[in-house]
Amino acid sequence: MTVEPGICGFACVIKARKTGDRQVSLEISDSDCEQIQRLAERLTTLSIKELFTPLSRNPVYVATEKSGCHLSCAIPVAIIKAAEVALELALPQEVHIKFEAC
Repeated sequence: MTVEPGICGFACVIKARKTGDRQVSLEISDSDCEQIQRLAERLTTLSIKELFTPLSRNPVYVATEKSGCHLSCAIPVAIIKAAEVALELALPQEVHIKFEAC
């Protein structure tokens, strides 16, 4: 999947591949964002069990915090969505956040 997270302009590519019944390998690439580059180094696999851990202990969000990512960065949720699709827990569907004029 390609993720365009917004005003920062630091798009990235996320590849999630099923490597077993309950595990995916992750490749996060093509980003000029230093924080996302650090996140990519920290986060290379996810298990189905890890996907469903609470937010405060979830390995995606723990690695995101350690990498210094902005709190509203859309990349972490995209990683989880990609992993769910790879594990056949969800169907691939685009996600949008749309600001409406006030």
